[in-house]
Amino acid sequence: MSDTTLDVPATHDTIDGVPAPSANPALFGHAGIRSFLAQSYQSGQMHHALLLEGAQGVGKATLAFHLAGHMLKYPAEREAPLTLTEPDFTVAPYRQLASGTHLSVLHINRPIDAKTGKFKTGITVDEIRRVAHFLNRTSHDGAWRIVIVDPADDMNRNAANALLKTLEEPPQRTLFILISHSSGRLLPTIRSRCQSIRFEPLERQDLLAALSAIDLDTERLPDADSLIAHADGSVRKAALLLAFGGLEISGATDAILSNPVFDVPKAQALATALSGRDAEIQYDLFLDDLLGRIAVKARLSAEQGAGSQANRWSGIWQDMQNEAREAAAFNLDRKQTVLIFLERTHRALSGR
Repeated sequence: MSDTTLDVPATHDTIDGVPAPSANPALFGHAGIRSFLAQSYQSGQMHHALLLEGAQGVGKATLAFHLAGHMLKYPAEREAPLTLTEPDFTVAPYRQLASGTHLSVLHINRPIDAKTGKFKTGITVDEIRRVAHFLNRTSHDGAWRIVIVDPADDMNRNAANALLKTLEEPPQRTLFILISHSSGRLLPTIRSRCQSIRFEPLERQDLLAALSAIDLDTERLPDADSLIAHADGSVRKAALLLAFGGLEISGATDAILSNPVFDVPKAQALATALSGRDAEIQYDLFLDDLLGRIAVKARLSAEQGAGSQANRWSGIWQDMQNEAREAAAFNLDRKQTVLIFLERTHRALSGR
């Protein structure tokens, strides 16, 4: 169990005003990881497949592109500095990297569904087949070839098996960077062929600096401390909370769960607001917030030695995870899902 984000693919991959990882010049925190990767590359000891693990929005993908730019700028490892080079988007290679047109880098992520205009729910085998075509081409100027799969969690089984074949026998001067928000969804055989690097949530000051870099000045917010508390060290989550009323949703959930009597009208009002056609992101924020509360209850119970209570909350968390995944897969009524989850959580908090 984890108290990070919901273990189902999100309906949104981009946020207005937040640069894509490939075009993001700023990277905050993770100094140890940056130093380790720069030294590994300079020494010629870089593993052929890296698995960057951690919560979504803490900088994994941004660091992946920073590393790619660093390696392409210094194709001779021994000549590379011991610190990662900051991107310079005034020069052509970095502009190509940002726009996805660099011949030495392949970025695999969930494609857009032409019919709905939304991101598909997973990475298919057709997307992974692009990797083989990419690697069969002659290396551009003898440079490294870099494949970034973001996130690898979203590969279906056929796609994962197709990638596994390439990971087992990688071509020379090829680096795979797999980004994972929920590594439990990856095949164990893929994990075993990668060097796992764990990213922790950003510390408060790094998170504030990152938000400031994308023009989100938390000093001017009416409740900056609440934003920081709810963001869980994730720049992405903080931006979503601000842009889509996440703090207000959390406040409405508080009002319902803290009332000794389950307030059906308030619950119905919240469920109605979260079930609108354009409320997918708000619905995801609600689920993330509610499951986070349950995960905290389970963890605190375990720390206090209340094993039965910890197991109870863990069971509720897992059941809701499964039901949320099924609701997303079968496009079930979001309003009913919200009402069921609120009532179940309220009953559990009341000891019933």
